[in-house]
Amino acid sequence: MRKVNRIMEASGARNASAEADPHQEHGQIASAHPLATQAGRRILARGGNAFDAAIAVASALNVVEPMMSGLGGYGTILVYDANKKQIRYLNSSGRFPLKCNSDLMREPIKDYLGNRTGPKAISTPGNLNAWRELHKTYGKMPWPALFASAITYAEKGFKVTPHCAKWIDASFDSFSDYSKSFYGTAGLPLKEGALLVQQDLSRTYRLIAEKGPDPFYHGEIANRIHKQMENIGSFLSIEDLRRNVAEWWDSVSIHYRGYEIYTAGMPSNAYPGLYLLGLMQQFDLTSLGHNSKGYLHLLAEAAKESCKVRLTHPGEVEAKDFIINNILTHENFRSVAAALDLARASDFSLPFEHEHENTTHFVVVDDWGNIVSATQTLGNMFGSRVMVEGTGIWLNNSMAYSNFEPKGNPMDVVPGRYKVSGDCPVIIMKDGTPWAALGTPGGHTITQNVPQIILNLIDFKMNMQQAIGAAKIAFLEETRSLRIEEGIPKAVMDSLREMGHVIVDGMIGNAMGVRMLLEAGRTSFEVGVDTRWDAQSPISNASI
Repeated sequence: MRKVNRIMEASGARNASAEADPHQEHGQIASAHPLATQAGRRILARGGNAFDAAIAVASALNVVEPMMSGLGGYGTILVYDANKKQIRYLNSSGRFPLKCNSDLMREPIKDYLGNRTGPKAISTPGNLNAWRELHKTYGKMPWPALFASAITYAEKGFKVTPHCAKWIDASFDSFSDYSKSFYGTAGLPLKEGALLVQQDLSRTYRLIAEKGPDPFYHGEIANRIHKQMENIGSFLSIEDLRRNVAEWWDSVSIHYRGYEIYTAGMPSNAYPGLYLLGLMQQFDLTSLGHNSKGYLHLLAEAAKESCKVRLTHPGEVEAKDFIINNILTHENFRSVAAALDLARASDFSLPFEHEHENTTHFVVVDDWGNIVSATQTLGNMFGSRVMVEGTGIWLNNSMAYSNFEPKGNPMDVVPGRYKVSGDCPVIIMKDGTPWAALGTPGGHTITQNVPQIILNLIDFKMNMQQAIGAAKIAFLEETRSLRIEEGIPKAVMDSLREMGHVIVDGMIGNAMGVRMLLEAGRTSFEVGVDTRWDAQSPISNASI
């Protein structure tokens, strides 16, 4: 692959997670923590590609953003292979445990609500196998080198950021004595600026750097997980770990106003983000005006339709042909858009689970033009709140994102079935060339947030930082409830209330994005990071 001449640009506020270095010629990274971004940049500077750097970023995020993602989690990875000019989807979400029983998540079981989020909600972690597959398929650098930063951050510690401190404090009472030994001191949770040292996690990463995923899925770590899961009544077993594989699947895309928007195909539940874009494409958004009453009402009503398809057709492998040939079609977009009520808020009554924002997204672009757009998560904050003793690994609670009522609904838990994560990593192509890559955490708001960023970029001509930073809304899957961020004018909110919407204050997502600008044979990078969270923290305030 031939390198091209590149310069860097940062759009909007400068920050350590996406800060542009005009002398750097190795690509660009946007992640949720400056130390993770720094880890990826070290790999790019040493000649690694985007795929190598993505593994360094992901493993570093496990250490410095421990409540969001890690070895015990899962996710969705979208890549662009510049050599083959190909977009592919790597599924790290895996399958539900073979022994799972969703009847324990329903009445009349006494603790059915607790079972939906605790040990019984733990599913097979897939991230590590996915990192290995990414490296085996595309990597350049030696596998052990990719974990050097994660090992250092865990072993030497790093200063706890404000948001990390907030979530440690909120979760601390539910931690085991073992996990409290890392996240607290003298029986109290670590505060902002305290040093978080994770020696066991450091040792885990040293073992993985030396031996790859085998200890995690077949050996020492797998045995520890299996024994602890038996003791606490989890469905996860060593058989599930041994059966886990990372699989390449096709992406799915739609045309949008001269651009091709790609995201993860089946098995995933990313396509509702494209569905929302397809509905919005039926209207002249620029004439409505950005974040006007008419625009936000239309967006809310289209989001309701998007939620309906997500809940009734949740991206199963078996539904692939139906989704592509019947849902993601111009005919369907026109038909559904024509039926939207443009004057009043409509009711929404399908079953749902509340969204969560306990996920992370990062984007890596290298000097050859390769791209990784990845969303990884533990489910809820600190996942199931179960840490595998002796390893420092938090385990996910992915089943919390299923629907359990009524039994047998399309989003119920089925033993051995693929988990259809609702992550929505995106790569945008223009005239056959990569134009942008982005994504966000946010649970069930992901497939509403990502389309709004794309609308901001394409319809409203914003740069990446503006598109991510602009105030947004999210339909909360309650009859007429809209979460609206600060920055929407009061007069607009009052008008939406008059139209029947119920307004709820809140914050939406933690998006990351990179746009590629081609001018006179040179490529510059326009980076955007979400300043709603820790991404704006300068390295000097978050360093080890």
